[in-house]
Amino acid sequence: MELFGSTRSRVTPQHALITPDTNVPSVPPGWVKTKAFVLISPRMGADFTQYIASMEEGGTAAPALPGVERVIYVLEGELALAGPKKKDVFLRPGGFAYFPPDGKIPQPFQALTMCRLNVFEKRYVPLPGTVPPAFRHGQEQDIPGDAFLGDPDARLKVLLPTTPDFDLAVNVFTYQPGAALPQVEIHVMEHGLLMLDGQGVYRLGDDWYPVKAGDVIWMAPYCPQWFVAMGKSPARYLYYKDVNRDPLEVAHG
Repeated sequence: MELFGSTRSRVTPQHALITPDTNVPSVPPGWVKTKAFVLISPRMGADFTQYIASMEEGGTAAPALPGVERVIYVLEGELALAGPKKKDVFLRPGGFAYFPPDGKIPQPFQALTMCRLNVFEKRYVPLPGTVPPAFRHGQEQDIPGDAFLGDPDARLKVLLPTTPDFDLAVNVFTYQPGAALPQVEIHVMEHGLLMLDGQGVYRLGDDWYPVKAGDVIWMAPYCPQWFVAMGKSPARYLYYKDVNRDPLEVAHG
């Protein structure tokens, strides 16, 4: 326990840093043998939810709410879920799966061992002339990392297709020590981010935060943002953003 009630966590109207020392569990409705740590949600001002699901062996998940799509990423343990044609899919650390809104693929999945998942959920925004994406899964380890804007020390893995039917993207960014984003970014997309490995410094708005593995960051649209990796090992983070939709279609109200 930190002395004098200190923490690196901070919540503002435009961004938030949530560190593990401040995480508080809850029981997600319909899940069995599972605790959830809800870290980003609409109650904060976000248009999506990000949480860590801590599942005991044999624990199962409930489907997402109607109209809501879900992306899971396995942090620890092994997970089994029903895939197309009733063929089971097994995911280990680095495994991910996309569940479409109101999809035919059964969303309940089961932890074969003690398991920790990062979960992103958002209400799907339809696009005229397209149908929602289909269920898909994979392992991050099987996806090549492309040099970001030509920098071989900053590599990006795109986990989901960039086709117009998807209204969200989930990626993994890896930085060698000393590598950084090439610019301060200010954009319409919203982010939810989990530090997977390493450490660095994140600029959020006009503030600078030391961050490390286990930290979660929320960035509202137009929040100035920048990152540099520090230390002696690579820094990696998993992140979400909304894509492929007209801002007027997703505006509040």
